[in-house]
Amino acid sequence: MASGRALPAVRIAVALGLISAEADPAELSAARPGGQVVEDGSGDQSEAGGEHVREAKPTRRKGTPRPDEPGAVSMVEGAIRRLNDVYEKTGRSFRIERISGGYRFMTLARHARAVASVRQDRDQVKMSRQAIETLAIIAYRQPVTRAELEAIRGVSSGEVVRSLMERRLVAIVGRSEELGRPMLYGTTKHFLDAFGLATLRDLPSAAELKSSL
Repeated sequence: MASGRALPAVRIAVALGLISAEADPAELSAARPGGQVVEDGSGDQSEAGGEHVREAKPTRRKGTPRPDEPGAVSMVEGAIRRLNDVYEKTGRSFRIERISGGYRFMTLARHARAVASVRQDRDQVKMSRQAIETLAIIAYRQPVTRAELEAIRGVSSGEVVRSLMERRLVAIVGRSEELGRPMLYGTTKHFLDAFGLATLRDLPSAAELKSSL
């Protein structure tokens, strides 16, 4: 079994036959304990905060196990922990890490340069300070309108927001109830993937950021 994306434990359980696949595939992909998702406009699902977020409710046929059946998910997560213990004891260069709402094989950081040389990824795509600043505000304040974003930054941010949307780091996640119903922006699942985060709860707190300065 192979996938180019991080797979939630429930999807792995379905692939292994631990859970019935009778539920709708799109909803199975969203099912996870405490999981909440929104559409990012491109067909991908993005984790975010706010009232616009809908809770995933997978469908099932009568008599079939629920997609998020705790026993099967616990079995998968336990197997992942045991595999990582084996990888560590045998000095492997990779681990199975929780990222972007799922699990993926990840190379250890100390081997990054070697992997990059093989893949010829020496030229990393860099972001401007304005883009990083805008992305940080959206990540921590989401869902946020452009007016709220610009009030914090003190400058027009339309072009920067568009560039972040083109990179699939930011998406429109709904509309505000304010006058004129302005669009709300939030981060995408690709944002979690790009920054190696399992969920938005893994963003560093203000105290952690201050201590790192």
